[in-house]
Amino acid sequence: MRRNELLPVKSKAVLITGCDSGFGHALAKLLSEMGVKVFAGVLDVNGAGAQRLRERGSENLQVLQLDVTDCSQIETAHQFICTQVRHTGLWGLVNNAGILHCPEDTELQPLSVCRRCMEVNFLAAVNMCQVFLPLLRRSRGCIVNVSSLAGEVPMPMFAAYGASKAALNVFSKVLRVELSVWRVKVAVIQPAAFRTSTFGNSDDIGHYRDEILTALSSEAREDYGEAYISSLSSSLSRMSQQSAEDLSPVVDQMCHALLSVHPRPLYTPGQMGWLLPFLHRHCPTAMFDFIIMTFLRHTECKLTGLGRS
Repeated sequence: MRRNELLPVKSKAVLITGCDSGFGHALAKLLSEMGVKVFAGVLDVNGAGAQRLRERGSENLQVLQLDVTDCSQIETAHQFICTQVRHTGLWGLVNNAGILHCPEDTELQPLSVCRRCMEVNFLAAVNMCQVFLPLLRRSRGCIVNVSSLAGEVPMPMFAAYGASKAALNVFSKVLRVELSVWRVKVAVIQPAAFRTSTFGNSDDIGHYRDEILTALSSEAREDYGEAYISSLSSSLSRMSQQSAEDLSPVVDQMCHALLSVHPRPLYTPGQMGWLLPFLHRHCPTAMFDFIIMTFLRHTECKLTGLGRS
């Protein structure tokens, strides 16, 4: 990303959600170093990620408590930002906060997980856009929604997560057309696999396993086998290890979407970011299904009742 392709940052303010770690954390640091006024929304204002941001001591970086599913916290953040940006408005809104549950067969996925994915990954972004759009119209700024490759390509084991990101994709496209009359831009960042905290920790993995087993019917437990079901939670750790550790390709493109003179409607950072969607669009269905099943097959153990591997 060449800096001479970017707009001046003077008087520009950006709100980023999900800054505790990962893309949001890195973007907040980069933008504040460039001179952008950053409001970094975090799930835990007393957590380690929030503390690391505050330790930078940047006058351009303000850490805000912001659970994107909590309307009262959103309103508090909105009122505070209004007092800070006044007549200049808010230049950018980055809907980065998101969750990824344990990869699992759709039949095994608790309905509560589907609801939680839709609430955090989709509905929260809709609400954030509606609340902050008056400030964005004032500056003729931009919205950047962070989606996922799973939102465009059907990935086995990611039904709820993929559906929530697909909903975000369609919402973003409609919003882009509607807001063009206001000269407010909308961009989608659709990363491939990068190593962030969405993969969870050991406590999350244990919780996921217990949640699946508790919600499961006796028939599904017998058909799939408890050994297979218990092994699913370990796939998060394996996926994390196989994902790219360098977040800069994503963060650079998020920055480009916010500050470029001519931002693109879609950014696809990562090695598979363009390849899998290309194959999905152009391969015969049976061929693509074989490719994606081979690529994402969970082979740690076999299903007992049906003999499936």
